[in-house]
Amino acid sequence: MADRLDTPKEARRSLLPRIRRDQDAVGKATEAIARFLGTPRFLIWLTLFCAIWIAWNSWAPQALRFDKAENGFTALTLVLSLQASYAAPLILLAQNRQDDRDRVTAEQDRQRAERNLADTEYLAREMASLRLALSEVATRDFVRGEIRNLLEELEEQRETGRDEPGRTVGPPATGRAAAP
Repeated sequence: MADRLDTPKEARRSLLPRIRRDQDAVGKATEAIARFLGTPRFLIWLTLFCAIWIAWNSWAPQALRFDKAENGFTALTLVLSLQASYAAPLILLAQNRQDDRDRVTAEQDRQRAERNLADTEYLAREMASLRLALSEVATRDFVRGEIRNLLEELEEQRETGRDEPGRTVGPPATGRAAAP
């Protein structure tokens, strides 16, 4: 029976085991490597490595040299090319992860700005309503004046000895009945 184009093929089984990897762990490792590749420490180590390589292959006994200066240090060139070919994708992976983080941060900043704007507008409306309400409320000076007037009336009543018109103020009642 011929294979049909509208029918998927059966899954191929590989002889090699599938390696399960944690994407976040791989990303963190690539970022760590990329971060190290961009440091002065890496440049110093790479410079020392190249200097030692060139010195060894220039001044060591002829039988111990493994990269000839006459050939332009071909092996050193290959090693540095290999290092660069691995460094470039690692740096790109780290940049992609940083771009993702920056995108998330920008979205969070935008949401925070929207909330701040909404809160500010709400507070502005509340302050406007409070100002309107305060225009109808008695001011501090008005209340002080009223209290002052009441105190003057009370002083006046004490001086005359009257609590209410027609009634004399006497000693407070003790709650006992008067003796006959």
